[in-house]
Amino acid sequence: MAERRVTIGWAEGLHARPASIFVRATTAAGVPVTIAKKDGAPVNAASMLAVLSLGAEGGDEVVLTSEADEAEAVLDRLAKLVAEGLEELPETV
Repeated sequence: MAERRVTIGWAEGLHARPASIFVRATTAAGVPVTIAKKDGAPVNAASMLAVLSLGAEGGDEVVLTSEADEAEAVLDRLAKLVAEGLEELPETV
């Protein structure tokens, strides 16, 4: 299982627009990914409602995990997206 721990770079955390960007990137990756707040229960990272239910704020640490074959590269891209708080979905995700 691949795992990345990352600090949320969006000031507002994973709410509304940032959560939408993250969920779209996860869905586009095409592999199952989970996200959890530090020491919290993991949720489906491709589910908008599940991601919003985390209540993750800017500066919180989250854990991204996946058991897929391509997990390392996918998690690297998603971790960069979250850490940098990108405002648009990058073409490379």
